[in-house]
Amino acid sequence: MKNQFYAEVIEAIKKEKSDDFTKLKTKLSKKYGMSKIPSNIEIFLNSSEEDLKNLKLVTKPTRTLSGVATISVMTKPAGCPHGKCTFCPGGPDSIFGNVPQSYTGKEPATMRAIRNNFDAYLQVFSRLEQYAVLGQAFDKVELIIQGGTFPSMDAKYQNKFIADAYKAMNDFSAEFFVDEEIDLPKFKEFFELPGDFKNEERTRNVKEKILKLKGKNKIELLQEQKRNETAKIKCVGLTVETKPDWAFLEHGNQMLELGCTRVELGIQSVYEAPLKLTNRGHSIADTIKSIQILKDLGLKINAHYMLGLPGVDRDKEVEGLKQLFSDPNFKPDMLKIYPLLVMKGTPLYLQWKRGQYKPITTAEAAEIISEAKRFFPKWVRVMRVNRDIPTYVTSAGIDKTNLRQYVKELQEKKNIVCNCIRCREVGRNKTFENVEITIDEFEASNGKEFFIEAEDVKNNVLLGFCRLRFPSQQLRKEITDNTAMIRELHVYASSVAVGNLPKEKQVQHRGYGKKLMMKAEEIAKEHGKDKMLVISGIGAKEYYKKLGYDYDGVYMGKKL
Repeated sequence: MKNQFYAEVIEAIKKEKSDDFTKLKTKLSKKYGMSKIPSNIEIFLNSSEEDLKNLKLVTKPTRTLSGVATISVMTKPAGCPHGKCTFCPGGPDSIFGNVPQSYTGKEPATMRAIRNNFDAYLQVFSRLEQYAVLGQAFDKVELIIQGGTFPSMDAKYQNKFIADAYKAMNDFSAEFFVDEEIDLPKFKEFFELPGDFKNEERTRNVKEKILKLKGKNKIELLQEQKRNETAKIKCVGLTVETKPDWAFLEHGNQMLELGCTRVELGIQSVYEAPLKLTNRGHSIADTIKSIQILKDLGLKINAHYMLGLPGVDRDKEVEGLKQLFSDPNFKPDMLKIYPLLVMKGTPLYLQWKRGQYKPITTAEAAEIISEAKRFFPKWVRVMRVNRDIPTYVTSAGIDKTNLRQYVKELQEKKNIVCNCIRCREVGRNKTFENVEITIDEFEASNGKEFFIEAEDVKNNVLLGFCRLRFPSQQLRKEITDNTAMIRELHVYASSVAVGNLPKEKQVQHRGYGKKLMMKAEEIAKEHGKDKMLVISGIGAKEYYKKLGYDYDGVYMGKKL
């Protein structure tokens, strides 16, 4: 049925106007009982070279290739220097096999890493192939390094791993893009498409070709970073996972050299007792110290916070989340909430079997999170409310993977409105009217923060924001007493606008990014600052050059 669909849609496209293309795909998908409507790219990949020439006159396959893609890559299995937390699955020679620390091998990113021998180049290259085949955006990449405490690994390994990831983006760009368009005949030939993704011979052949491409030139971190600044596929953000005791100044400086812009920091609690009871290997003092250092280096912080930890009563959970944003010593920029899961092979599993630990339930977690949403400030983004681990590998704890849906239902029932970034961003709210630039000023980690927004105040819709900080200390030579730092600039695209509204009505074409930057510079000058530093993803440096910024060590800088 699938082949018949492609044959008919290709024949029909050559006769139809491009305006009718979407309707045509929808109609034929229903006719042939397709499980989903194939993307333009999928149709192009199932076309002959002769058909391809004709189809490109009708509709451009690259229209879907503009936007930000998240690529998660896993480091090789390695133990934590302090040992293991009592709840931590995975790690070398674990009950789940030889998998990265704190993972089970069943998560999508882990399975992809295993298939690619934990090779960063292979992982990134394969993921880019998937995005292209699906017709999804991937010209801007948010790269996330997972697999445990990355800064604790050998420095040479860190450099090589990140350089490999950059090189994969650079080589994919050079190999398959010509004049801003993907070279589909070359792409099809290289990846042997259309083909069976489960075919071992095809998988082996493609992997060999990718590794051959990887080995063409010597891989140097600085060289690949420089290449990526102007590559078609740019790394606009790099995230590293770590623990507070591995997020001090020396670690932060190493992250900056790699091109890191965000840190996923496993703080897990604002209480001391659960950290000791679970053998976390760090204290609350370490958490506070690391947060201040990372912010003063200009890095964004995505805090990991666990519910249901031993030593925390259920009635203290909401208070803990409230303290996370009311206490100036914490105040992370983003938040991932992880209700504790009990898994075999961990000391916590044995405690649970002996009746020494009572796991948190789905209902309890949903209740706690829904209540905490009353207190989430407008400058935090709640990224996740549970882990991406299938329930069949867990023994106790929450038993639903759609916890966010349960939280939302409770919010509606109790009339709780969440003001976090995720709940207000324009892509989810679709419509906006009069947009204003607003400023929320607050103290955090002994410094001063300004959360500058482009928002529709009346409808509570967020179109973009900028995080401006006056650091509490000068930790690098680039940072002076009179330096201000932009830790994040983000402008959203409206889901309503893409492909449907004219360019002047699309959020990203209204100049909000520039307006937010100008407001940040204005605030800095009003407070006597004479220099602005921006922490920029390697692939975003060209954007800041257009705004008058230039290289200043690991940052982009500008005299005010």
